[in-house]
Amino acid sequence: MANTEKVEKFDFESTADIEIPKDPFERIIGQEEAVRIARMVPHQRRHLLLVGPPGTGKSMIAQAISSVITKPKYEVSVIDNIELPERPIVEIRDENIMKKEKKDERKIGSEVSALEVPSFVAERLGFRCRRCAAMSQFTEGVCPQCGATKWQKGPFDRYGMPAQMNAPPEMEKARVATTRRSPDGREEVIIYDRLNDGKIIMLNQAEMKKIEELEKKSKRKIIIPLKRTTFVQASGTTETELLGDIRHDPYGGHANLGTPPYTRVVPGAVHEAHEGVLFIDELSTLGAIQRYLLTAMQEKAFAIVGRNPMSSGAAVRVESVPCDFIFVGACNINDIKNIVPPLRSRIRGDGYEVLMNSYMEDTLENQNKLAQFIAQEIRKDGKIPHASKGAVDVIVSEAREIASRVDNAKGLTLRLRNLSGIIKMAGDLAAIETKPLIEKDQVITAIKDSRPIEERIRDKYGSWWAAEAADFGLKNQKGGPETA
Repeated sequence: MANTEKVEKFDFESTADIEIPKDPFERIIGQEEAVRIARMVPHQRRHLLLVGPPGTGKSMIAQAISSVITKPKYEVSVIDNIELPERPIVEIRDENIMKKEKKDERKIGSEVSALEVPSFVAERLGFRCRRCAAMSQFTEGVCPQCGATKWQKGPFDRYGMPAQMNAPPEMEKARVATTRRSPDGREEVIIYDRLNDGKIIMLNQAEMKKIEELEKKSKRKIIIPLKRTTFVQASGTTETELLGDIRHDPYGGHANLGTPPYTRVVPGAVHEAHEGVLFIDELSTLGAIQRYLLTAMQEKAFAIVGRNPMSSGAAVRVESVPCDFIFVGACNINDIKNIVPPLRSRIRGDGYEVLMNSYMEDTLENQNKLAQFIAQEIRKDGKIPHASKGAVDVIVSEAREIASRVDNAKGLTLRLRNLSGIIKMAGDLAAIETKPLIEKDQVITAIKDSRPIEERIRDKYGSWWAAEAADFGLKNQKGGPETA
């Protein structure tokens, strides 16, 4: 139980009065050295390894770094390779290129009104009534003049053309083909496209060829969109999650039944973090996958291949998919030996290693920082009331006891995840009791009820052996197989 006799004076009545810093780095308490180094990481694009106990703010540092990185500038797509479908082509475009392509596509053809096109074309595009010839918007399925249906859902219309030419409102685009005599007397094909905004574009054969060329290029799958998060967290438990994969297609590469290989490309976390931050907690658990991560960091590009040799995706390979990211790794002190030396060498050679603090000095300034953390957790949760000054006093006292019990230190603990659980449990108790603030009584109850199960077993049975023996005895009393 926390010692609540020592009470410090704060300049607030509740955590609602505490102003949360706008700078994400200032929300990280007790890690001044780590924050100082982390501020350099996004500007110099360095890598970072954070070593320390769980709950000391490693993920908060990674998120703070990602929040100040400039927005991504490039979109990455894979394009269908007509000559060799199993080798899709990577295309990198910036926003200016994408805008130019859309602008060039809009320039093709000439815009005409529904009154300028042949009557049967206007009918099939949904502008002209077949019964009374009245003109209306294509989105109106029924003629406002005579009440006749302008388009039908059957497979063919009265002209023998597919009914989709009559363009129901839910269809984004409709197309009608016809012919006309060119100035030199030749017959040429003319296409009338109705766009989803109601405009009609007239295209001749030469313009159609340009459209076809653009459509060939448009056979792409965007695997890394332009608008994306700059923070990607991966566990790295599987190669697929970290490095990507090619989905299986039971029909393989069959031209008519199969799915094109480029549509089955799945990016990994190293690709999704391109131009951003890749954060991996418990880095040592990656095992041999660390070497692939090292390659991605060195080359800033990593191929996406099918990872199941029994899958049809094993025959597909996408070369040189960009993955220029800032790597932030985290591990516990005891796990440093499980990080492969080349990866650590890469981080030290192009970044920093930082040892996280597990406690800070017990000063009034640091107590106020702890109060700021409490306010941050309450606002982040959004479902619990703010804490009173008395409740903050109790949490500060518990922070002293954790530092003494766990780290054998005189100070305030920075194992903040433990405190976060206490804050939320106390807040839930206050919310259930419809209290306007978290008071010290709820915090004291939360401290008692949030103790680890190991401590409760030790208090109740004295040891694990006694607990297991008691469990065995209960089984015998219930007539389990041991009594047979």
